[in-house]
Amino acid sequence: MSDEKKSFSLPMANPEAAAAAARTRAEGGDILSEIDKEVSENNVVLYMKGLPDSPMCGFSARASAILQSYGIPFFAVNILADQEKREGVKVYSKWPTIPQVYIGGEFLGGSDILNEMHESGELAQAIKAAFGQ
Repeated sequence: MSDEKKSFSLPMANPEAAAAAARTRAEGGDILSEIDKEVSENNVVLYMKGLPDSPMCGFSARASAILQSYGIPFFAVNILADQEKREGVKVYSKWPTIPQVYIGGEFLGGSDILNEMHESGELAQAIKAAFGQ
């Protein structure tokens, strides 16, 4: 055996670099990278069935209405229009149902959790923090 010491270095975790590396499928990324890009580039993201002006299920309608009540911009994605994204968001969040809400890059949950947070005032605090207020 050699007494020679070997050294190595590992890259440091850099969330900003990871976010910058996230790419859409059109940019050569995969579905999880695309979802990561959407979540990291938008303060509030709602993966829903339909769109805010035409929700396709009651849970999505409720989640959208709650977010709209705050008068803030949010990025909405109709997962019914993209089967790969519909399955991808479930893998990304490790949550089996739609809608899914992300605020400030953090997964909050679905319609019921969003409603509970809205009623307790926690949602207002999370939204303020996401917008730097």
